[in-house]
Amino acid sequence: MAQRKRPKRQTKAAQARAGRQGGSFLLGRRNVLLLMAGILIIVTGYLLLGRGSITAAPLLLVLGYCVVVPLSIILWVKRPEDRQQTQRTETGE
Repeated sequence: MAQRKRPKRQTKAAQARAGRQGGSFLLGRRNVLLLMAGILIIVTGYLLLGRGSITAAPLLLVLGYCVVVPLSIILWVKRPEDRQQTQRTETGE
């Protein structure tokens, strides 16, 4: 007798990934801009460090590594399609 295979249960994160259209980027525009600004600050800090700066370079490196880059990851900007999906789940559709 052949047994039916039961489909695997997906986690909520896997369901959210499957619900999104292919090719969508996880971070929003604001997050990407903050990340690029953080990388620019870090590169500037290393350039100043190479030229012998002992005050501005460490400040820029700490600012880039400890403030801007983590903020670009932590700050979650909801995209319009995410807002629509959360509204659907809240209304029970």
